[in-house]
Amino acid sequence: MLDNAPILSCQHAGLTVEGYSRAAVQSYWRIPELKIGFDLGAQPWDFMGTPTWLLTHTHLDHVAGLPVYVARRRMMKMEPPRIYLPEEAVEDVRRLLHIFQKLDRGRMLCELIGVAPGQELELSREHVVTVFRTTHTIPSVGYVVWERRNKLKEEYHGLPGDKIRDLRLSGVEVTHQVRTPLVCYTGDTSPAGLDGYPPAFEAKILITEMSFIRPNHRREKIHKFGHMHLDDFLERAERFKNELIICAHFSTRYHPNEVRRLLEAKLPPGLKERVRLWV
Repeated sequence: MLDNAPILSCQHAGLTVEGYSRAAVQSYWRIPELKIGFDLGAQPWDFMGTPTWLLTHTHLDHVAGLPVYVARRRMMKMEPPRIYLPEEAVEDVRRLLHIFQKLDRGRMLCELIGVAPGQELELSREHVVTVFRTTHTIPSVGYVVWERRNKLKEEYHGLPGDKIRDLRLSGVEVTHQVRTPLVCYTGDTSPAGLDGYPPAFEAKILITEMSFIRPNHRREKIHKFGHMHLDDFLERAERFKNELIICAHFSTRYHPNEVRRLLEAKLPPGLKERVRLWV
């Protein structure tokens, strides 16, 4: 194993969350079971096999690893990856990769797909991704991964299997789709990004930012620059229905021990046991 970038890991609800995030340094995450990653502020060597990436915005600590990732995939003779990113950034990123292609003398093969809030992306037969608006200093989006299953409509419960089969063959829709929000990833956002998309509070796993924690940091300035403060979470404590909340992207001015100590003291019971600090 080659360790060229730090990785933390945890498991919940049959999913593995791997990655690392520190404000102004680098953010990268992946869910191996879903074969997707979020943001590419760096590219751990082990993440190279993940074929689909969902980028939230184009600040360098979230996309600086993209050219390296694309080049490594080509070098290792892997299929070109699929990269989703805000539609406003597609052409600039395309030009950026073209410049790196000239500098590196190697083709930058990938599929760049622009997305907008309200859009839905097909991942597989079982999973779909919805795109929602976040609030940052440049165009940005968040993503929710949903599990979808077809279940028998209630009015057909108790019918013999052959009767249900005959109904289906006759063209009757006997099932309905049930969706469960599995993972929400916000990237960088002020609280309005969460507030504007209720499924963010309902996903089994929420991966989000908590860039600032000290009481003397002014929230109006933090929100203006598209970030969140610990107090924003305290005000919304009752809204979080998530089973696991991964808080990350802490400012580099904080030592990990300060982060742990302050959140241990301030998070209320009921929320504290569901929060995982990524420091």
